[in-house]
Amino acid sequence: MDIKTSKIELVKIILNIDNDKFIRRVTDFINNEKSDFWHELTKTEKAEIKKGIKQLDKGKRTSYEEVLQRIS
Repeated sequence: MDIKTSKIELVKIILNIDNDKFIRRVTDFINNEKSDFWHELTKTEKAEIKKGIKQLDKGKRTSYEEVLQRIS
């Protein structure tokens, strides 16, 4: 059975279920399976992002135009 057929069969099964608790559990399971990019980052990347957030919280900001001038 190919993936498309499997998905259709799964939807048919779910549509025939009237148990709210079960549907919520399935929904939670599917939502938890979605990949969060944060977990894919290295420790260094996470530290840099956290550093940037702290700088923003302190009001240290650089406009897009300033960045373009620096790299040009």
